[in-house]
Parts: sequence; C-alpha cells; structure tokens
Amino acid sequence: MVLASLLGTYLDLYFVGKQLYQFPKRPLPEIFSINIAFTLVGLPILVMIFLRCISQVNNWGKAGIVLFASLLMPIFEKLAEVLGMFIHAEGWQHFYTFFGYLIFLTIITLFYEGMANKNR
Repeated sequence: MVLASLLGTYLDLYFVGKQLYQFPKRPLPEIFSINIAFTLVGLPILVMIFLRCISQVNNWGKAGIVLFASLLMPIFEKLAEVLGMFIHAEGWQHFYTFFGYLIFLTIITLFYEGMANKNR
C-alpha cells in the first residue's frame, strides 16, 4: 500500500506538472497541486481491497482482476469529471487511464507476489 501511495503521488505530481490533468477540488489547494486525500487515503484503501482479492485467486484470476479494475478506472475518472473533481487537458483520452492503471496494478501485483514469495 505504501508503494501504491508513493507511486500514485509521484505520477500525479508528474502529470499535473505536465498540465495533462488537474484537481480543482482538493484538500489544501494552496499547498498541494494534487489531491492528497486520494493518494494518501483513497488509493491505499483501494489497493488493500485489490490485494485482498488477488491473494485469493490463481494467476488467471489475478490477470482478470487487474484487467477488470483497469477497465473500471476510466469510468470512475469520468464520474470524477462530472463531479468537478478532475479536469483533463484537451488531448486527453480515457484509454490512457486504462493503460496507466493496467501498468500500475501489474507493478503492484508483481511487487506483492515478490514480497509474498520472499516471505515463504
């Protein structure tokens, strides 16, 4: 969960810095350009649920969960836009979010599996 939080924070800082998206509604907007509530609370909770799910299935199930979660993220992203919590640059495509989360969740899964195998 710490890796997910750090990775999510740095990715948001990078993409906000490149002005690909922004968070108009965020805690402490005068200090942070990203939504720290999501990267420090929401994302770790979602990753905890994600890791719990993948720990109970075989490799095909893990791949299916990663794919399903990655497909859900553009939907949640669109909802965040409708709620005014998220704004994209003009050229942003929602499939970027799908592929971004596909890579992100794959990294988290591989790290989790590596740590689990190390502790056996």
